[in-house]
Amino acid sequence: MYVNGYILSVPEEKKATYIAVAKIFAEVAKGFGAIEIFENWELEVPDGEHTSFRRAVKAKPGEKIVMSWVIWPDRQTGAAAHKGMFTDPRLKELDEMPFDGKHMIMGGFEPILAFHKE
Repeated sequence: MYVNGYILSVPEEKKATYIAVAKIFAEVAKGFGAIEIFENWELEVPDGEHTSFRRAVKAKPGEKIVMSWVIWPDRQTGAAAHKGMFTDPRLKELDEMPFDGKHMIMGGFEPILAFHKE
């Protein structure tokens, strides 16, 4: 299993637009082999004194933090998807992203512990 994680900020008034874009991204990712996709909108994200999500993505006033992750069966599938997804016509047709991609943090992770309540 392999996980791509993303932290970004989105202007609060663009939440509906972000959700629409996320739904398209999810469909494309599923087509490339994603197992699960999570999009999470800020409810309680404190401002940190030394570090915080807001500082990390240089969030502006009025922006909400989004934490997302995509679970792939393995690293190879995730890497191939990452290359191929951004050439997919559904993503290329998006007029404008509702966030500044320069302020997004992303990375690939190997799970080391998982808990699933039965």
